[in-house]
Amino acid sequence: MKLKSNIAPTLLLLFIVCALNAQTIISEEELLGKGNPDMTSGDGYRLRPEAAQAFELLKTAALKDGISIKVVSSYRDYDHQNRIWERKYKRFRESGLTPLKSIEKIIEYSTIPGTSRHHWGTDIDLIDSTPKVKGDVLVPSKFHGTGPFCKFKEWMDAHANEYGFYLVYTDAINRKGFKYEPWHYSYKPLSQEYLKEYKKLDIQVRLGAAQLMGAGYFTKDFINRYRTENIMDINPALLD
Repeated sequence: MKLKSNIAPTLLLLFIVCALNAQTIISEEELLGKGNPDMTSGDGYRLRPEAAQAFELLKTAALKDGISIKVVSSYRDYDHQNRIWERKYKRFRESGLTPLKSIEKIIEYSTIPGTSRHHWGTDIDLIDSTPKVKGDVLVPSKFHGTGPFCKFKEWMDAHANEYGFYLVYTDAINRKGFKYEPWHYSYKPLSQEYLKEYKKLDIQVRLGAAQLMGAGYFTKDFINRYRTENIMDINPALLD
């Protein structure tokens, strides 16, 4: 598919330059999903203003090509992520898994509170709202082959980067950590800088003080592996 106009990418490029020139470093509290971040609210989402404007351009371009983009999840604060964590931890424990096995199961797809990219207001989970879909929409197989979101995935593969959005957890064979998520995109002009700041934090100390469910199993070795495989083993384009 081809975009109907080159105006959107041109405007976006100018916007990105201006945004980066005006950008201030995100605070530690906001990196951890706390504080009072500046967010723009849109149709079913909350994002940093720069990311929101870029997303609206992307969504408009996709609609011209017959793709009606819908947001499943965007900004999540610490408390929201903790509710997800506690719900899954309790469910897995009640199913008979040990605490450590429960944690390992959770971090196949969900982050430990305080470590989510969704805390930054730069990342967003997307699907196409047009197809009729039963059950959970965030299933990798639904984005490939004859799946309901395969056309969405093809369009995003061709055009998302033009608007600054990059897939985070790719299907690269040697990638570790979180499983493949063909719905999760990150606004690189901001998230790349936020990740650099996040890497400076002592996550062992932050998580140790958080008193999360299962936190007693967050050993130094576990956190080092989680940091290397889950936080950092992402699309290399977001690390440049």
